[in-house]
Amino acid sequence: MNINNTPRIIISRTDSIGDVALTLPLCTWIKAKFPQSTLVFLCKRYTNEVVQCFNPVDEILILEDLEIASDVIRNTLLQGDVILHVFPNKQVASWARKAGIPYRIGTSHRWFHWFTCNVRVPFTRKNSPLHEAQLNFNLLLPLGLQALPSFEAIQAVESSFSVPKVMSTLDAGYVVLHPLSQGSAVEYPLSRYTALARVLSQANLRILITGTASEGDRIGDAFEGIPGLENLCGKCSLRELIALISNAHALVACSTGPLHLAGLMNVKAIGLFSVRTPIHPGRWKPLGMRSMALVKDPFCPRCASQQECTCISGITVDQIFHAIQD
Repeated sequence: MNINNTPRIIISRTDSIGDVALTLPLCTWIKAKFPQSTLVFLCKRYTNEVVQCFNPVDEILILEDLEIASDVIRNTLLQGDVILHVFPNKQVASWARKAGIPYRIGTSHRWFHWFTCNVRVPFTRKNSPLHEAQLNFNLLLPLGLQALPSFEAIQAVESSFSVPKVMSTLDAGYVVLHPLSQGSAVEYPLSRYTALARVLSQANLRILITGTASEGDRIGDAFEGIPGLENLCGKCSLRELIALISNAHALVACSTGPLHLAGLMNVKAIGLFSVRTPIHPGRWKPLGMRSMALVKDPFCPRCASQQECTCISGITVDQIFHAIQD
């Protein structure tokens, strides 16, 4: 590939918060390899505020804006030298081809990339033992990457993440519990979160419950009456949630967006996981030097045979409490 010294490189990741968070290490590598590049991140409007916090990104394109733009305006916005289709999106891939981006890089394991991408990398995510953030680096091989980095090599990303300043009356040092996942992961039982909250309360720790408004409806009054606890479900914008997590002592959640946000900011991110492929912690553990993943049984036979399994519920409240305290 013949790329100039000041390339305009577009990273397309148009899915959820956690996926976007695990794509950000690519930005660090690109800026190191091409320090004079203009790095553009194409994302959904919802995840825009996460990308805004990541210093290596120079510009942001919003998927919804491109969807309503005229062909002429969309082609102008998508002018660039390279686009990396980290999340395969048939529509975005078609737009990139029509915009005439010279190098359109995507996995060869999506049929529509054979018509829309002219640089196709042969890799698949489905049964890989590698972490999601490592797998993303496959798309950098055509740009000169010699080998995929280890997970440890890409863990430290907090120095590139700038927390937004928002008004808050909360003192730092609380514990955030994010019980639900909008279906992105196997969830730890709500009754166990309630028991954990009571233990934290007895230890004189302040507890914040976070989630969307609809998740708040599902949670209902499960945490009612626990001293030192505040339910913030549906009360925070994403920008406010990022700032809130940044001041936490620890965050506990299954594999969902807020867990990965905590990891990005080097907050103690305690993930509760099933070991079933492809949702195991080896694939989805949060980044960050203080992140950790708890499982009940790393050799669970039901998970190993790809059966639906509730072994995550076997992680004890004491295990989580000690992880928070350590």
